[in-house]
Amino acid sequence: MDTIDLPKVVLGLVRAQNDFDAVAYADCFSENAEVLDEGKTYKGKDEIKAWIEDANKRYQVTMSPIAYTETDTDTSILSAEISGSFPGSPLVLQYHLNIKEEEIYSLEITS
Repeated sequence: MDTIDLPKVVLGLVRAQNDFDAVAYADCFSENAEVLDEGKTYKGKDEIKAWIEDANKRYQVTMSPIAYTETDTDTSILSAEISGSFPGSPLVLQYHLNIKEEEIYSLEITS
């Protein structure tokens, strides 16, 4: 993680994931943010917190950033190897982030 220059909010997201801290994870998002993961959409900090809390309990996922690219002024892609207690672990996922003013407004997780 030290070799990749990550924006503060993305670094916070990775740290919160690796600490299994659902509150800190949700705090990286704006109040009306949306997360799209495995075909489901989670809207707002409360749903995002509940989603990541459940995922943490079931899969104990940790993230190791591989690459970070900004595609335009508000959009970026974080590639990260994730490991946990799920089939196919570890694997690399792409986190498509829309960031404004140090808050994540949307996140779509793809393989």
